[in-house]
Amino acid sequence: MRRALLGCIAVSVGATPVGVFLILRHMSLTGDAMAHAILPGAAVGYLVSGLSLGAMTIGGLAAGMVVALASGFVARVTSLREDASLAAFYLISLAIGVLIVSTYGNNVDLMHVLFGTVLALDDTALTLLCSFASVSLLVLAILFRPLVLECADPQFLRSVSKLSAITHFVFLALVVMNLVAGFHALGTLMAVGIMILPGAAAKFWAETIAGLIAVAALIAMLSSVIGLLLSFHYSLPSGPAIILAAGIGYGLSLIFGPVGGAIAQNLPRRNFKT
Repeated sequence: MRRALLGCIAVSVGATPVGVFLILRHMSLTGDAMAHAILPGAAVGYLVSGLSLGAMTIGGLAAGMVVALASGFVARVTSLREDASLAAFYLISLAIGVLIVSTYGNNVDLMHVLFGTVLALDDTALTLLCSFASVSLLVLAILFRPLVLECADPQFLRSVSKLSAITHFVFLALVVMNLVAGFHALGTLMAVGIMILPGAAAKFWAETIAGLIAVAALIAMLSSVIGLLLSFHYSLPSGPAIILAAGIGYGLSLIFGPVGGAIAQNLPRRNFKT
């Protein structure tokens, strides 16, 4: 349980800031698509080396980057928009990945890939998760200003700087890297949840980007603690319990959040006369 908690904290610290920027850039569903896109690479790594951490990590990173770059290339050389191109590629990748694992593995392997084994994290996995989180935070700190400007006015960034394309592709690489990290703990289907749900909940508690990142990370860590406690005391699967706790946090934020929450939006406002 202690290892699982440390792994979830590492994923929370590394992935939730990326999730905040995905939400600010209106790319929330891109994270879900990329989470499915890493599956065939992880499946190939599994075929080559079994449940090897290194092989599945390299395979997942390679598959995610291929889908991200291919969808961007198709969007630039054809009339198809990038969201439609990404959807097509991720659906193909998902089908290939499930087919590989189902054909050459068994139901236990398929469940491991899809839902993760957060309670089975060893020292090597924890080192990988903490390393990915550290690299992610460092890159975000370096590219913070271009990322913020791209969220606010991407056309202006393209007109005044050559960093626009670099920022976009580096950010996609961060998305893939954090999804691969989350994949080892929560599986391909649950990894995107710890990235998006805390960021969406934070929108109801903070207005600045720094505030959003801090609140999102706090919600993700709190969800990890609550989910693992529920898993321990009620024999629930740990990954879904963590994501469900994050979902409950989102629901409560939706209702009680002071920044645009349902209650705050519908409270009667006083009219002040001058």
